Amino acid sequence: MPSFLSFRPSGGPGWRSWLARTFDSLRGYNFRIWAAGVLVSSVGTWMQRIAQDWLVLVDLTHHSGAAVGVVMSLQFGPPILLMPLAGAAADRCERRRLLMFTQSAMALLALGLGVLTLAGSVSLWQVYAFAAALGCVSSFDSPARQTFVAELVGDRGLPNAVALNSTLFNAARLIGPAVAGLMIAAVGTGWVFVANALSYLGVIAALAGMRGGELQPVPRAGAGSAGIAQGFRYIGGQPELVVALSMLFLVGTYGLNFPIFIATMSVRTFDGGPGLYGALSSAMAVGAVAGGLLVAGRKRPHLVSLRLSALAFGLVCGLAALMPGVWSFALCLALLGVLAQVFTTSTNSLVQLSTDGAMRGRVMAIYMGIFLGCTPLGAPLVGWVADAFGPRWALAVGAASGVAAAALATWYLRRAKRRRVAAAAVDAAARSAGTFPPCA
Repeated sequence: MPSFLSFRPSGGPGWRSWLARTFDSLRGYNFRIWAAGVLVSSVGTWMQRIAQDWLVLVDLTHHSGAAVGVVMSLQFGPPILLMPLAGAAADRCERRRLLMFTQSAMALLALGLGVLTLAGSVSLWQVYAFAAALGCVSSFDSPARQTFVAELVGDRGLPNAVALNSTLFNAARLIGPAVAGLMIAAVGTGWVFVANALSYLGVIAALAGMRGGELQPVPRAGAGSAGIAQGFRYIGGQPELVVALSMLFLVGTYGLNFPIFIATMSVRTFDGGPGLYGALSSAMAVGAVAGGLLVAGRKRPHLVSLRLSALAFGLVCGLAALMPGVWSFALCLALLGVLAQVFTTSTNSLVQLSTDGAMRGRVMAIYMGIFLGCTPLGAPLVGWVADAFGPRWALAVGAASGVAAAALATWYLRRAKRRRVAAAAVDAAARSAGTFPPCA
């Protein structure tokens, strides 16, 4: 069995050791209240995602996958444009205060969209505008939130905390979509947006209630330090990070368009309503939670595990495109949730642990720009494929992205191995010729 799918931690005596290591970060008070706040807020976030997609797909258009893709582009595209400012802010500002501001701003945006929807005056262009505004605020929130985790647990506990943080977000996917589906059917989409606005109070309260003396501040960059260009140079000096982020670009751009995949398959292939859409989204969340727990029980990830998870993601995505019924498709979605979570969380940990603390905000801004910003680049194309050729062909695009990412990792690993073998051969030849003495 591949190591990234093993439940038993390397070197651990059994499942009790794995369980203790999986939830290790929860021993700290600050991370516990952070986790509680993240869970509450994430439930609201998933509720809004479902309601927003449904509002566009059913209420404001006639089942337009392309329109959903535009919303995704506007909401998740700004991290690419705002990388320089967001990365500098995460490295230079006090992250706790920055998060208080961004979380409050996102709450107000959700409330505004809810009020417009309840008033019956919402239109497609307004949804586009709110999605773009939310994307701009999220551009500053995401790198600060990702790097703030290190202040809660330190570098030693970072892989576990990153995995648990992501697991909580996906655990909320078990609840949020199902609740959103019920609320949409019962009271409409407007109240879902209002509920999301209230859910942000969870993170805001957690940030306000933390014990400042127990935080582990990460070194911040000085006001005169270089900007995002230095982050790119830093990554460029580490080939393994270049490959890992390139893989994330491929899978993120074409493979992580799950709202389009699930929405179009629910409505066009299986003739379902909001309940089915929410249920299928929750099925994927089950797998994402399982994948997060698997990663939380492991140590530092490596490129080999990224290659295996990317390849498996591509194969299962292709299998999902062939599924004839709802139940078989839901099973494939659960497996996709596992594999997508293993891949993205492992990439996150690898990037953070390979980056100096003073550079982490800028490097993570680049990471988040790829993770959040490149999905919208592919969303219009994937949505167009779903409209023109059918949802199953859109899933085939996602499958190709996983296989391509795995091929890139294979090329790099083989090249690195050849270089090591060549260097060893040169070293052996030099020793045989006596050109330099053997090392002690």
